[in-house]
Amino acid sequence: MGIWSGGEHRIITKMRMKDALLIFIGTTLVSIAVQYIFDPAKMVTGGVSGLSIVLKNISENIYPGGVPLWFWNVVLNVPIFIFAIIAEGRRSVIRTGLSWIIMSIELAIMPPCPEFLKTDNMFLTAIYGGLFFGLGTGVLLQARATSGGTDMLGKSLHVYLPHISMGRMIQILDGIVVIIGAITFDLEHTLFAIVSVYVTGLVTDKVLDAGKKAKIALIISDKYQEISHDILYDLDRGATSVPGVGMYSNEDKNILICVCSTRDLPDLKKIVKKYDKKAFFVVGTISEAMGEGFVEKWS
Repeated sequence: MGIWSGGEHRIITKMRMKDALLIFIGTTLVSIAVQYIFDPAKMVTGGVSGLSIVLKNISENIYPGGVPLWFWNVVLNVPIFIFAIIAEGRRSVIRTGLSWIIMSIELAIMPPCPEFLKTDNMFLTAIYGGLFFGLGTGVLLQARATSGGTDMLGKSLHVYLPHISMGRMIQILDGIVVIIGAITFDLEHTLFAIVSVYVTGLVTDKVLDAGKKAKIALIISDKYQEISHDILYDLDRGATSVPGVGMYSNEDKNILICVCSTRDLPDLKKIVKKYDKKAFFVVGTISEAMGEGFVEKWS
């Protein structure tokens, strides 16, 4: 199913609509973190958003209240987007471009941070700022987008400097921004900013890993037929039988392999125990499971 759009009769699929919604949600969470948490605390966590906070603070000497964040978000990202288009082509920046536009608009229309949201507790600021920023970043990455800035610049520079990994390139760029923040503000703000960066990374990984982790069970039992039947029809999970040989007994064995979710594991144990209390049962953790019954979208 799809929706016809414009004279070109292009179909916007449900998946694209879902990605657009994710980009909006992710960008909004990042905007909230920047506008209502990091900026009032003058906490620079890297990226264009951090550099915007620095420049806004510096510009307070010549402009009442400082030149707003949205302005710096636009000005600083324009050359980055031009460079990214030259390095990687226009298609590579479409999703991030949408996030950039949304974030610039949101930063422009969001009211200033109200007094009741401000706090002098820098630790809480670092934690909650990292939480919101990490959630937003994770959601954006799920939609194959970023909020622009150093992520996009690092990705584009990697095209010309392939001997430096993209992750390391982004770390270098963010590190430069954090150092600028330390010079502009003070060491205490910078140390708490590092805490926030750490929280952001943890939360981003959690969002990206959500629904992807699974358990893998290896079951060796003479009752493999009965066990596999209940796995298929009671647990509603798949199972694969692989022939093997016990090296001690030199007997042929059938090894059942079953990939399931964590919540299925107790029921799987009950099935095995029901038919063979002496079965050999090994459980491991899979970082990502793709296919029917798990995350079916291949990115």
